[in-house]
Amino acid sequence: MTPTAIVMMVVAILTVWGGLVAAAVNLFRRPDQSMGDELPDTPSST
Repeated sequence: MTPTAIVMMVVAILTVWGGLVAAAVNLFRRPDQSMGDELPDTPSST
């Protein structure tokens, strides 16, 4: 492989993994609050 191809491969890998890390950090800092709203109300057992 040529040095240009290696550099482009490293840039692509860093872009993909960087986006994954950024998405994970964003979810840990601001969890999805709308997930609980979609659950149906359950009747009480008393």
